[in-house]
Amino acid sequence: MSPHLTQRARIRPSVLSLALAAALQAGNAWAVDPFVLKDIRVEGVQRTDPGTVFASLPFRVGDTYNDEKGAAALRALFATGLFKDVRINIDGDVLVVVIDERPVIAAVSFVGLKEFDTEALTKSLKDIGIGEGKPFDKALADRAEQELKRQYLTRSLYGAEVTTTITPLERNRVNVAFTVTEGDPAKIGDIRILGSKVFSESTLLGLLEQTTSGWLTWYTKSDRYSRTKLNADLETLRSYYLNRGYLEFSIESTQVTISPDKQSINIAITVKEGQPYTVTAVKLEGELLGREEEFKRLVAVQPGQAYKDESVTATKRAFTDYLGTFGYAFARVESRPEIDKSTGQVVVALSVDPGRRVYVRRMLVSGNTRTRDEVIRREFRQFEGAWYDGARIKFSRDRVERLGYFKDVTIDTNEVPGAPDQVDVTLAVTERPTGNIMVGAGYSSQQGVSFTGSIRQENVFGSGNYLGLEVNTAKTGRALSVSTVDPYFTVDGVSRGVDIFYRTSKPYNSFGDVYEFASYGGSLRFGVPFSELDTVFFGLGVEKTKISTDAGIPLMYKLQVLEQGNNSLAIPLTIGWQNEQRDSIISPTAGKYQRVNLEMSALGDARYARASLQWQQFFPITNKFSWMINAQLDWGVGLGGRKYPIFKNYYAGGLGSVRVFEANSLGPVDLTGSNIGGNLRANVNAELYLPVPGAGNDKSFRLFTFLDAGNVWDTKNPYYKVSLDSVRVAAGIGISWMSPMGPLKLSMGKPIRKDAKDRIEKFQFQVGTAF
Repeated sequence: MSPHLTQRARIRPSVLSLALAAALQAGNAWAVDPFVLKDIRVEGVQRTDPGTVFASLPFRVGDTYNDEKGAAALRALFATGLFKDVRINIDGDVLVVVIDERPVIAAVSFVGLKEFDTEALTKSLKDIGIGEGKPFDKALADRAEQELKRQYLTRSLYGAEVTTTITPLERNRVNVAFTVTEGDPAKIGDIRILGSKVFSESTLLGLLEQTTSGWLTWYTKSDRYSRTKLNADLETLRSYYLNRGYLEFSIESTQVTISPDKQSINIAITVKEGQPYTVTAVKLEGELLGREEEFKRLVAVQPGQAYKDESVTATKRAFTDYLGTFGYAFARVESRPEIDKSTGQVVVALSVDPGRRVYVRRMLVSGNTRTRDEVIRREFRQFEGAWYDGARIKFSRDRVERLGYFKDVTIDTNEVPGAPDQVDVTLAVTERPTGNIMVGAGYSSQQGVSFTGSIRQENVFGSGNYLGLEVNTAKTGRALSVSTVDPYFTVDGVSRGVDIFYRTSKPYNSFGDVYEFASYGGSLRFGVPFSELDTVFFGLGVEKTKISTDAGIPLMYKLQVLEQGNNSLAIPLTIGWQNEQRDSIISPTAGKYQRVNLEMSALGDARYARASLQWQQFFPITNKFSWMINAQLDWGVGLGGRKYPIFKNYYAGGLGSVRVFEANSLGPVDLTGSNIGGNLRANVNAELYLPVPGAGNDKSFRLFTFLDAGNVWDTKNPYYKVSLDSVRVAAGIGISWMSPMGPLKLSMGKPIRKDAKDRIEKFQFQVGTAF
């Protein structure tokens, strides 16, 4: 045996195994006769713990060493990624491992980075091996540089340059710095659609997500080119034509050109329209489970009308949903248009294949980083171990979305490997901030600036419980209230709400006198779900109201004090009904909401009954336009021969009522100029939601026009009885935005029908901060 042999590798780790095996078998200089190890030494260690080296060796002192074990040792040491060179020297019966360590990354920094979040990018690089404390690998750094450049291209920053700088430090460490020169993003300078004859180019351009630069594109970034968005826009064009009978529509070419300075992009789309087709008949084929008549009732395609791809798609979806209610989770419905070019007619054939019937093994939840699993699971209507029911699964998704805790809720169904009759259903959610700090303000020449505010958390600690605090600092009244709701007080879904409040009201007085009344108390209420959409509420409360007797108190308040004293006790019993069918709580575009609430106090000093009714409906017009109408009626009467308590009067005006008029300023006014409200209130609000230019399909940012009408009346006062002439009307425009800071609502308008004494606020807004 040679007294001194060296096994050595200076080979890139990616080809280490092949090269090492060939070298050990081919070269006699590598051959080592087996011998018993008496000692093992490690040389070259600077930062690495020697124990890491020893732990990687496939032998120990006293073992028999041979070539195969030497090759395995080299492979194991390189596999750690800690070393750029490893040698094994044999000195007699002593084995010496000589290593050359990779530098360790001391820090990773970015210079000039604006487009991406530094913290998120640092985390992503660390996940792939480039981070503080990680061994430095030049190949990984180069790959990271190229990937960062590619990401800039997806943001239309075609002129972005990325340079990686490696700075050596003491103790075999390096700093890795990525220096970025981002430049300005390339903007879409022009979009052309060529070949269109039936529809104007401007009409087709209005369908596209990508646009040329506009006044709002700084926010939407829709003027930045994206291949993914372009493909989506091409599909939008295709759908537009297919929904109008043009079955042979095709996109012949798409050309994207960039200017020499990489700052402007032009897009040219060439289309071929073809001829329109009219549906003459619909044929059903395949296995219909003996329910052909039921399937026929689901057909949305109308013979005699132009072919509409969306009607065919809706029919296919209705078929699969219907089959899903019987457990056929993987049903397939194919459509086949049989066209006659000579007559421009088409027969739509629908082929049904139910597939196999399955049941649900597991209902899984993913993506909830804050909300507890049980809060989501209690909304499920599909049960584990039961037959798959597509309607129940969809309803489960809708119920979870209506919670308002999530930005996105999706359902995915996966087959169970090895079990063809089982599926797992995964509901994935994306959390959104559920806390909100709301601030409202208004200005009028009489009252100056007034503020209202509230703080609420709809999902306290991820429990699904609601907690709210409201504060009002307006000159006409102050309020402090605390509310909490447990939506699942019982396992059956009975909710419990608790309210504690203290409110003072100081109605506007033109004489400048000081007076007020204060109410404080609390209530307990329960909500019982009678169906998936309907809830009935029951509640009991206690309320104490004190009316001050300072100078300037309105006559109506004096009469209240004379009749019932300045301290009135009310014990209201409430019962209500709510029906919720809106498609979204945050930004609804379809569906309706209905509410009825009755309140009666038959005991105590104040005896009265009140009724409140609300109906709200959203009508989708197109995928970008929708219309909403809201109607509300509130009415109160006295009981037992007593007058209706003035402190239970209704008020109108401001956001949520009749906009443009100052908050709570409408209705009866006494001789002192005080707004005293009335026992009857009615208002109707209509809003037309318009697409915000450059906002694409973002429904959280909506421009709207509004028309409000309503007022407050005192049915016992002949001067303030209900009449059409007394109805106040206002119109204007507004913006509703779920901004990153929180919800914002702004309106600006003018009165259409008003009285000379009405107080006007043409500009009103409300803004909140989410957390």
